[in-house]
Amino acid sequence: MISRSASTSLCLACLLLLSACNEQSAKQEVPAPVAMTEEAVGHYCNMNILEHTGPKAQVHVERLLFPIFFSQVRDAIAFMRLPEETQEAVVVYVNDMGKSEQWDFPGDDTWIDIQEAFFVINSARAGGMGAPEAIPFGSEAAAKGFSVKHGGKVVRLAEIPDAYVLGPVDLKQQGQLTTGSVK
Repeated sequence: MISRSASTSLCLACLLLLSACNEQSAKQEVPAPVAMTEEAVGHYCNMNILEHTGPKAQVHVERLLFPIFFSQVRDAIAFMRLPEETQEAVVVYVNDMGKSEQWDFPGDDTWIDIQEAFFVINSARAGGMGAPEAIPFGSEAAAKGFSVKHGGKVVRLAEIPDAYVLGPVDLKQQGQLTTGSVK
């Protein structure tokens, strides 16, 4: 028979071990952004990601070696919010368009965590698939500067309405969206 104090000590040791395991899981390393290559394909469009202009996104999920790429940031936000997309994101990176020198190809040195971004929605700029875009910036000042030139509203990720990323695209408005320079 195990004494009551030994039993209590054993239970406490088990609880500490479980706590340590949970802390290790919580401290999971966050993967770094991955450079886009010819092999990077958009999750929803199944097209080469490099063939699309404008800001992109990459979602890193547990147990996948490579990120899931999106031709538009809007689509990555939809992925994060859709109940049927059950993969838990470890981190999501988007192009900081304030650091990008050109709209068409933002560059692999512009990735920032989506949680840190300021977004311009409802602007006159279209995303890589021609739909309205949630345009990410690393600073509120850069986002506001962009919205002064191209219209739209500056918001944080949680403030982007579900209807903006999950709803149908207004084809009349889509015809008014433009491409061109970032600044």
